[in-house]
Amino acid sequence: MISKADRIKELTGILNRASKAYYMQDTELMSNYEYDALYDELVQLEKETGITLSNSPTIHVGYEVLSELPKEEHEYPMLSLDKTKDVQVLADWLGDQTGVLSWKMDGLTIVLTYDNGELVKAVTRGNGYVGEVITNNARVFKNVPHRIAFKGKLTLRGEAVIKYSDFNALNSQIEDSEAKYKNPRNLCSGSVRQLNNAVTAERNVYFFAFTLVVAEGMDFYNSRMQQFEWLSSQGFDVVEHVLVDRENLPTYVAQFADRIADNDFPSDGLVLILEDIAYGESLGTTAKFPRNAIAFKWADEIRETHLLDVEWSASRTGLINPIAVFEPVELEGTTVSRASLHNISILRALQLGKGDVIQVYKANMIIPQIAENLTRSDTLEIPKECPVCGKPTEVRCVNDVSSLYCVNEECPAKHVKRFSLFVSRDAFNIEGMSEATLEKFIQSGFLREPADMFHLDSYHDVIVEMDGFGEKSYQRLMASIQKARKVTLAKLIYSLGILNIGLSNARLLCQHYRNDLQAMLAASTEELTAIDGIGPVIAGSFTDYFADEQHRIELKDLLGEVEIEQENFSEEGRVFDGKVFVITGSLEHFKNRNNLKALLEEKGAKVAGSVSSKTSYLINNDSTSASSKNKRARELGVPVITEEELIDMMKKP
Repeated sequence: MISKADRIKELTGILNRASKAYYMQDTELMSNYEYDALYDELVQLEKETGITLSNSPTIHVGYEVLSELPKEEHEYPMLSLDKTKDVQVLADWLGDQTGVLSWKMDGLTIVLTYDNGELVKAVTRGNGYVGEVITNNARVFKNVPHRIAFKGKLTLRGEAVIKYSDFNALNSQIEDSEAKYKNPRNLCSGSVRQLNNAVTAERNVYFFAFTLVVAEGMDFYNSRMQQFEWLSSQGFDVVEHVLVDRENLPTYVAQFADRIADNDFPSDGLVLILEDIAYGESLGTTAKFPRNAIAFKWADEIRETHLLDVEWSASRTGLINPIAVFEPVELEGTTVSRASLHNISILRALQLGKGDVIQVYKANMIIPQIAENLTRSDTLEIPKECPVCGKPTEVRCVNDVSSLYCVNEECPAKHVKRFSLFVSRDAFNIEGMSEATLEKFIQSGFLREPADMFHLDSYHDVIVEMDGFGEKSYQRLMASIQKARKVTLAKLIYSLGILNIGLSNARLLCQHYRNDLQAMLAASTEELTAIDGIGPVIAGSFTDYFADEQHRIELKDLLGEVEIEQENFSEEGRVFDGKVFVITGSLEHFKNRNNLKALLEEKGAKVAGSVSSKTSYLINNDSTSASSKNKRARELGVPVITEEELIDMMKKP
């Protein structure tokens, strides 16, 4: 039997690896439920033995930051909060004091500093002691004031979040299912830490203040509630809060819980902080936690059910995802019967087998997860063959996370998703080519590489006899394919499905190299990384892809079938060089916002998602609109122009 000391070492390693994966690599080794359980076990063992290792997650706040953003030490360290899932424990902690109860938002904690009424600095929480400076990115958050009435030094903390509605809207524009973002928290983390704040602006990041750290010369009469009210008066959106005591605390906790399912922002619990500022500060801190506040995490509604099967879903990248299928149960007001297992690491940790009695819950009351396997038969076999092509699979370990992959480059699943991206609107935009049609063409042997798309006319007699096709459908498809022969280089690069290369990244590359494909292909990872907006991950993906000889052959074949439309990257054509545009309202002269955005970028402009002091022009055909963007533009003196005025500006030498 393992000793308590050895178990402490084991738990410390497991939790640190899980924390690194979650905070730095945007992946998961285990569910939040499992992490909390292991963390609580470690805390108890440390109490029992008196042993606390130097790298224990119970005494370290977060993980070390790793990025290309500049680092800065926090003037006031940011400790994490102790937590409970028991309302009675929460009430006992409060005792005879009054407290302020608020949402615990699930995003990225940011520290803002103002001086003389101006936003001068924004820093991420990082490891609690050292964060990353993201001032330029904070300036394009949807609701962060650039100037406030207060002229003294102000430091406050808050949470940067992306709303579910914006998250879903962004994902709805991504046709490739594999390229969709996984959850709002990860998207927010990546958006806030961008090197190019034009990307941040497009993501609709909101900031909600939750703590006032310093406001020089201000007297808040020893009241947290007064601080919140004052922050609101300065133009900050403050996290929703309510004053509570021991008696009414359970009622307010229940009221918050009832609204979780309808919330438009991600939350993973509540925070209770003492209303009496001086008394709270007099309590001091532990090695990791302040004693004036505590987090409340939802006591998950857990149901027992039986595991029926695990389905395996193949993707265009070769990754095969496990999905648990179980007898339907009611959770948080809805019926659920499926839950993602994410990867092999989580699946193995649960020791699953068909028929096992499992406990399921909804993480943050929203996402179905398996909390525990009570049977632990460990009889589930990991497929040795791909569920789509039947060829061998292999388990690969990347950043301590084990996942299953199909190693067959000719797997139809890879090809269907690959060609689905190829024909999508932001790539070659071939209408009438659904995944079902692509699957038929691939299985018939018509499509093996991208260039084959332009030789489908060789199979006329077969295609017109297929279900759902006839001569008219065939002719419409051929017309769309012919139209697609003219394409920009950026769209062509995006169409290849290179890992981490989206359309905006492809445009950055083409603009930097002035559409010189050979120069791009000859560039080293280091050279690509030096381009503003292209980091080492994107650069590595690009060079790795074209290091494959087969990929170069396929690119050559494809170039032989298409005509590259030249985008104007000449200095003469960059009439909007250095200008920042924001687009709002309906369009009359352009097909959609993406088309207008592409044209503006071709002319040297940057297109942001929100109006700020850096905005040069707001494009809105309704200049008298009472929209928030129009209002903000008027406040900042930003010109509001129509499409016609924009077109006139482009005509001028």
